[in-house]
Amino acid sequence: MDDVVRFPLYETEYELVAAEELADDPAFWLAHLWRTAGDPEELTERFGTDTADLDAMLERLADEERPWPVLRVPFSGGHTVVVVYRNFPEASGIDFFVHHPDWGRIGHLGKLDGHDAGPGLSWAELTAIAASPADGREGLDDPSQRLLLLLPVLGDADTPDEAVDVVERALTDCGIPAAGARETAAHLLGAGFFGDGAYWYVTDASPLAVCDEPHSPRTVPLAQGITAAQARSLADALAGSRAQEVRSAGLPST
Repeated sequence: MDDVVRFPLYETEYELVAAEELADDPAFWLAHLWRTAGDPEELTERFGTDTADLDAMLERLADEERPWPVLRVPFSGGHTVVVVYRNFPEASGIDFFVHHPDWGRIGHLGKLDGHDAGPGLSWAELTAIAASPADGREGLDDPSQRLLLLLPVLGDADTPDEAVDVVERALTDCGIPAAGARETAAHLLGAGFFGDGAYWYVTDASPLAVCDEPHSPRTVPLAQGITAAQARSLADALAGSRAQEVRSAGLPST
């Protein structure tokens, strides 16, 4: 894991490294999702791991002496969601951003660090990103891994009932034993970190949806300061050709 990642927010002071291979380890998913999944020690068997594996993964993700792990999710229009395990001394957390190489800025989707910000994605946006082709760019290309990676910043009152089926399948695809996957999926969606009370809507000011939750960074249009054409491109990418893309990825349409 020695591929340096260039990302404008941190690259002048901190070293970031590509860490997508972590997604092949069930212990990573437990470490990534435990805040919404409940007591991790009670969930180790359900996630197909053990306490020692979980402790090792948590130590790796929070190691202040090593480069920060980064997982990327490339999606339509040249956009990428960047998930950074930020390890400032005494200020570790997980940051979620969206970025495009033509922008002079980034868009904030949320963070988990004790001063949490979110939600950052609606259910429709989450599934569109998960199903979007990676187009050969670096990062995760598996729809199930992409969906689980971004699930912590989901918050949407209009999440459909069939979302449990989608998350259950994503969990089993990522190595979580099938026996407990549905219960875990229902818990993740029912007790999501940002709850299920957020509403998303589009105003005349921007084609990008905004969120009514006051702690969401998306109470204003995403990536403030990008051009109108860039905002339209991002809005189209977040919407996707949803029915076609979701079907091709094996995920139920919304």
